[in-house]
Amino acid sequence: MFGVDWNDPRTIWLNLANLALGLVTIACVAMLVYAVAAELLARWRRSAVAEGLDREVNNLVAAYKSGLAMDLPGLGLTMADGGEPVKPPAAPPRKPRTRKS
Repeated sequence: MFGVDWNDPRTIWLNLANLALGLVTIACVAMLVYAVAAELLARWRRSAVAEGLDREVNNLVAAYKSGLAMDLPGLGLTMADGGEPVKPPAAPPRKPRTRKS
């Protein structure tokens, strides 16, 4: 089969190692295909559900994709700390340089 002599005792370990690596490669490719198919199916289902939403909710979802900030009229951007700005710490005073003579 494929020019491989399975009865040669000098190459049996090499043949078995190649067979095992081939099976691992096939398993990895199968897992990759499954993951891509599952991701595409999830995106298709999500888009099918999103089509049923009305225009206002679709605009809200599109504007809030990043999840970091949400623009509310009259309020501005919401902040995680409640909107209270934090002042940066003051820089330490610089020491005057002295010249060495």
